Amino acid sequence: NNDPLLDPQQAASYLGLAAQTLAVWRTTRRYPLAFVKVGSRVYYRRSALEQFLESRTKGSEEVQA
Repeated sequence: NNDPLLDPQQAASYLGLAAQTLAVWRTTRRYPLAFVKVGSRVYYRRSALEQFLESRTKGSEEVQA
């Protein structure tokens, strides 16, 4: 699968955060980070994490090739 589901620990590691931080963001909706619920389990698509990082990237408009 080109877009694997990551559990909160894996997603947090990918973002360089604590899993608890993701839990807080999820419950408070602090950031628009999409997640998938399967029963009581939570997963994040890698593409959603990449989109989130892209949306948080500052100064990319000024970068020239």
